[in-house]
Amino acid sequence: MASVTLDDVAPPPPAMRRRGVSPIAWLAAPALLLFVVFFVLPFGVMALLSLLSGNPATNPNVIWTTRHYERFLGDDLYHDALWSTLRIGLITTVVALLIGYPLAHWMARMKSRIGHAALLMAVIAPMLTGIVVRTFAWMTILQDKGVINTTLIGMGLIEKPLPLMYNEFGTIVALVHIYVPFMVLTLTGVIGRIDERLEQAARNLGATRMRAFVEITLPLSLPGILAGSLLVFALSISAYVTPFLMGGTNVLTLPMMIYQQVSSSFNIGFAGALGVVLLAVSLVIIVAYNRVLARLSGDEGLT
Repeated sequence: MASVTLDDVAPPPPAMRRRGVSPIAWLAAPALLLFVVFFVLPFGVMALLSLLSGNPATNPNVIWTTRHYERFLGDDLYHDALWSTLRIGLITTVVALLIGYPLAHWMARMKSRIGHAALLMAVIAPMLTGIVVRTFAWMTILQDKGVINTTLIGMGLIEKPLPLMYNEFGTIVALVHIYVPFMVLTLTGVIGRIDERLEQAARNLGATRMRAFVEITLPLSLPGILAGSLLVFALSISAYVTPFLMGGTNVLTLPMMIYQQVSSSFNIGFAGALGVVLLAVSLVIIVAYNRVLARLSGDEGLT
């Protein structure tokens, strides 16, 4: 009986190979379907309503119009809300980075597995509690009769409560507490992949610990800084519950105005226009992030 070798087995013709779908495509299909159903389709409906004079489901005589965008461009109230949203997002991102980077560096360089696990649980633990619960916790701390003001007045350090709430300060404090874990977890993975021997080599060549960090670790961790900053910024500018509870009527953001247009005025078209503007700003930031990351990595394909 003659033996059969691999050389004797002819490969299938190209036509047969093209008929089958690769396993990777099948694995990616659920994620693609989820993206289309829960992002592309809702955004398409929102963008469509922002260009119509009414809701086509209840009014068949709707026409194409740009009046919703003209209303946004012509009223300073909406401009102030947009800038307030971006300002809160920027400050939240910077503070979260200043708090999260040292903690992430400590976690990435920790040798003890038990210590690393304990610190990781301490970072993740707040995420196990709902955003509303954490926001109400900050309200009990920062309000006029909260823990801080009550303690300071009882000690005789102040005569009247400090304005810690119903302003941008209280909103940013709560947002930083909520989104710092996202910054820490993003940075920890990036810093953990940086070879410690690079810092040791720099110190052996005469560099101080600070100079080795500034010239070695910090540049190599810049992609993680950009990724974490983009994530925190995107979450901050789209937050609604925390600015509403912590800022009250003194802080007006674009997500709050979108909710007001839907719940109070029932103006779905203008709410859609505000949503498109907010998403457009986010996309501009993402494109800028990709270009910066492409320059750092030398890969022009990211743009």
